Amino acid sequence: MYDNAMPSIYFSDEHVAFRQTVRAFIQKEVTPNIQDWEDAGRLPRSLYKKAAEIGLIGVIYPEELGGSAGDLFMHVVATEEISRAGSGGVSASLGSHTIGLPPLVKHGSDHLRQTYAVPVIAGEKIAALAVTEPGGGSDVAALKTRAVRDGGHFVVNGEKTFITSGMQADVITVAVRTDPGARGSGGISFLAVAGDTPGLERTELTKMGWWASDTAHLSFNDCRVPVDNLIGVEGGGFQAAMLNFNNERLSMAAQAYTMADVCYREALAWAQERQAFGKPLAQQQVIRHKLVDMAAQIDVARTLTYDIVWRYMNQMDPLQIHVARTSMAKVTATNALKFCADEAVQILGGMGFMRGTASERIYREVKVMTIGGGTDEVLKNLAASQLGI
Repeated sequence: MYDNAMPSIYFSDEHVAFRQTVRAFIQKEVTPNIQDWEDAGRLPRSLYKKAAEIGLIGVIYPEELGGSAGDLFMHVVATEEISRAGSGGVSASLGSHTIGLPPLVKHGSDHLRQTYAVPVIAGEKIAALAVTEPGGGSDVAALKTRAVRDGGHFVVNGEKTFITSGMQADVITVAVRTDPGARGSGGISFLAVAGDTPGLERTELTKMGWWASDTAHLSFNDCRVPVDNLIGVEGGGFQAAMLNFNNERLSMAAQAYTMADVCYREALAWAQERQAFGKPLAQQQVIRHKLVDMAAQIDVARTLTYDIVWRYMNQMDPLQIHVARTSMAKVTATNALKFCADEAVQILGGMGFMRGTASERIYREVKVMTIGGGTDEVLKNLAASQLGI
């Protein structure tokens, strides 16, 4: 299996150099500390600063905000190399700005961009996105959190749940309904809510996996948010949310097939060393076939994702096709992850059930990947509608 470490039709010398920088950073600053961060239930704030210093956080953001204005393949490189550490929790929390910040950067005022985006890109603050609600899940149009105009403020009331980086976030991009009379996708807006806003309560959630990522339930109790913190036009939040989700799904696809590759490589190394019935496991036909099936599914998911990114960057597909194929990529990649994690644990045998192997950790993290960013079922329906089925 190739590791994308050479120039290709997708990756230039600049991409490769950035990959090498990030890979060295992850090997030094992340991989040795994963278990400590899993025990702590969060990442240290110092990690965000260190990541910012090598351009990891600002990779796709404008230079005037402190970013490096990299293309979408630069983002793919960053996602792959973070995911190579084999911890979904690290990927989720260190990357929470990739879902919390884009609406603010793209649609926010210069004041909001300077107040919140600049320090997040510098690694001085943490950003989160709050869309999901206890009764809504993937159905964004059903959100109930309300923001009622009162003079120079919106008064926000409601709840959000499963919020990545929700406990530590200094700025939260919150989807609210600013038109109480609107139904469905109408009347939805985004607000930038400061983490120290009075009335904001956070409750930490415990999870099956992603232990290194803090996840929160948020309650907004008469939170007064300045009208100036409205992101974009009032009532224009649904479309922004959908485009944001599309980019998140591409990121999750890259994360999924990379972590599937981590499982494959761990299982391969074990099979080459472990003896059974007088020869290495890797020489047993049934194990060889498992490893080939793993490699094939990883290659399919990676190739589909690269093609989607390349066609998007070259403006080759209408939006409907791009959305449909992105949904397919996320489902394909997370299914590859599910398959590879299961097979890796099986090949490792008893060792695969022990803490300390990457495959054991990833096995616990599989289900959230098929749920977060849109469940498999929702994404298949979305793809069907975009394809006119």
